[in-house]
Amino acid sequence: MQTRSFKERIFHAVGFELVALITVAPLAAWIMDKPLFQMGALAVMLSTVAMLWNMIYNVGFDRLFPPGQPRSWLVRAAHALCFEGGFILIGLPIAAAMLNIPLWNAFLLEIGFFLFFLPYTMVWNWMWDRLRVKWVNKEDCRA
Repeated sequence: MQTRSFKERIFHAVGFELVALITVAPLAAWIMDKPLFQMGALAVMLSTVAMLWNMIYNVGFDRLFPPGQPRSWLVRAAHALCFEGGFILIGLPIAAAMLNIPLWNAFLLEIGFFLFFLPYTMVWNWMWDRLRVKWVNKEDCRA
């Protein structure tokens, strides 16, 4: 099994966020009837907060369920749901303040983002894994 380099992890995360921003900001601006700049600023803010939350959350999760120990599908499902639930709570006041909308509307927006990001994350990682095999094989041929 080949491990991922720090460079690859950075490229994976930045690519994920850039493609998401390019997709989500215009779509959300259109749906919410808000200026693209305003929705883009919110998307950048939430993207930044999501990356920070991811690091903080996973440090705590790894203390409860140390890496290297088996993690059941139930544990993985709880991990994902708690992460998303926590992020919705964090993002709610940010979205409400930045868009000057009521908390209920911000909650609906956060649910919309969740419904986008769930399949997007699955597709992104599936495509990444498929392309990575080609990249790794190409690197092996060069070596």
